[in-house]
Amino acid sequence: MDLFNPTEEHLALREMVRDFVEKEVDPQAEHHDREESFNIELFRKVGALGLLGITVDERWGGAGMDATAAVIVHEELSAADPGFCLAFLAHSMLFVNNLSVNGNDEQRARLLPDVCSGKKIGGMCMSEPGAGTDVLGMRTTAVQDGEDWILNGAKMWITNGAVSDTELGDVFLVYANTGGTGGKSLSLFLVEKGMAGFRLGQKIKGKLGVRASTTAELVFDNVRVPACNVVGTQGNAVRSMMRNLEIERLTLAAMSLGIARRSVEVMIRYANERQAFGQPLNRFGQIQRHIAESYAEYMAGRCYVYNTAQNLALDSFGNRTDSDGVKLYCSTMGKNVADRAIQVLGGYGYVAEYQVERLWRDAKLLEIGGGTNEAHQKNMTRDLVGRTILR
Repeated sequence: MDLFNPTEEHLALREMVRDFVEKEVDPQAEHHDREESFNIELFRKVGALGLLGITVDERWGGAGMDATAAVIVHEELSAADPGFCLAFLAHSMLFVNNLSVNGNDEQRARLLPDVCSGKKIGGMCMSEPGAGTDVLGMRTTAVQDGEDWILNGAKMWITNGAVSDTELGDVFLVYANTGGTGGKSLSLFLVEKGMAGFRLGQKIKGKLGVRASTTAELVFDNVRVPACNVVGTQGNAVRSMMRNLEIERLTLAAMSLGIARRSVEVMIRYANERQAFGQPLNRFGQIQRHIAESYAEYMAGRCYVYNTAQNLALDSFGNRTDSDGVKLYCSTMGKNVADRAIQVLGGYGYVAEYQVERLWRDAKLLEIGGGTNEAHQKNMTRDLVGRTILR
């Protein structure tokens, strides 16, 4: 065993997912990217494999595995279809893992079995039309009315917000302002399809990449949320958010690994087969540079991601420097490697046949979503202030 497959269980997981990706994910990727559509049937097949609750305890319907297992699944899925993988991440990490860690046993028993199986599709609502990185600036509010809460506002850029042009996802974790100051102003609520006043706003079309995951605006118009749907305690949502941001950013970095790995594989294969001036492309120094630098950067990122994963506890937080760091490094690395792959393939890299143009488009999102690179730079610098020796 090694850093990337630390146990026999991790290796078996990788082999299973890679086989599934080759047979089920690769063949459908171009179609759903072109149609900007979410493949619900494929999503439920992933649920049947036990992957939608990869980090959830088995008693709630999950697989009971760790952060390294989550990284493995995201790397393998993203090597074929980062758009579909983003929908998987929004469900399995932003909703399922989040509820598993921050919810209570009643909420876990009521919701986790259905989201782990894929019967229900979930997501998380944080960003707003006027508030992204500045989470404390969010304007969605929840006001107590007896034992219930009345939720008003709108959330933007919500992955899995819509599963079709007209249909909402099934259940969401929604961050809202409940009064108080600073980090005590936010609370977390479970909002379910069918609640009066909860509706789909606009479905975002024409995205540069990750088109196989749906993105939507969700609107809350006097939505009555029962007390049993409050996750944690009032004013404690920032703590819940921080617990989940580390695994979110780690798995987003793993998506970049998948993009880079497939791009390197395509480069190597094409440069072996394609001839120019009577010899393979890989005999030319310019091409050798693209391939060698891409492989080295991919492996550097991979080591950083898997080392961070093995030091990340799912039920706590305190490793923000490296969970931000892996995403900061790998998001740009994945985009750059995909860009080099297009350059190596020339005209063929610019069309859909060889996949790298889609990987390049998908890679850009990872420098923005789940925290911008600029936000990671700010967070990491703050964390590193006062550290004169790095251990």
